[in-house]
Amino acid sequence: MSTGPTASAAAGPVLDIRDLEVGYGPRRRRHRALHGVSLSVAPGETVGVIGETGSGKSTLARAALGLVRATAGSVVVDGEDVTSYGSRQWRALRRRGVVQYVFQDPLRSLDPDLTVEASLAEPLLIRGGSREEAATRIRAFLPRVRLTEDLLDRLPGELSGGQRQRVAVARALVTEPRLVILDEPVSALDSANRVQILEILKELRAEGTALVFISHDLGSVAGVADRIAVLYRGELVELGTAREVINAPRHPYTRLLVGSAPTLHGAPADRAEREALRALLHA
Repeated sequence: MSTGPTASAAAGPVLDIRDLEVGYGPRRRRHRALHGVSLSVAPGETVGVIGETGSGKSTLARAALGLVRATAGSVVVDGEDVTSYGSRQWRALRRRGVVQYVFQDPLRSLDPDLTVEASLAEPLLIRGGSREEAATRIRAFLPRVRLTEDLLDRLPGELSGGQRQRVAVARALVTEPRLVILDEPVSALDSANRVQILEILKELRAEGTALVFISHDLGSVAGVADRIAVLYRGELVELGTAREVINAPRHPYTRLLVGSAPTLHGAPADRAEREALRALLHA
């Protein structure tokens, strides 16, 4: 099933954003959250989107998911121009499981009254599968996200932060979507769980899933991304392979991010995390 980004590029991008602009507020005083952003993601490719709070990262994700309307430009998902899609068209696209989203805070995104098994079964049932088929699929899928069957009867509040995030990742991936957008998926995790999630994402890339990994932390993205896009004040200021961006950053803002890695807050990672991230980057 593995299809690397180079081999599958001929199939066309899973996500193709062109000259995207998104603005908020009345026309005369509109705040431009995104301005002229172009970005594509090939099947099996992981693109990291980096920037500080307010740079437009989450707005880019929301535009790709149809949660905000573009004021200019276009968004194409899996060959469909979704720029002007209404809620009914988006609902049909989501039901097909083409694109999935992993939120930053799994405790809020997971229904507190549903067990892990019920949460994982929900997207499969929506697509028309039976409960028996869902149960079989879930149990076969658990090892891929480092989860065990004894967790299936638990509620989200009974899980650790790392377990909850792996459940959120599993729920997004269990339908085998073409594209997964992850919004700060490791920012709230400790070092051990952060590295574990990054390892899972790297394995998914090898299996052919297209990923958009949104983060403020260049160190976390570096080990799993094929390419890195840097947003600054709503504009795409740098785009290149992970090695190019890390080893030879061109834009002053990118150089600042590289200099402050692994976090933008200047807080050094512990030794174990530094070594793990370095191993992921050079694997």
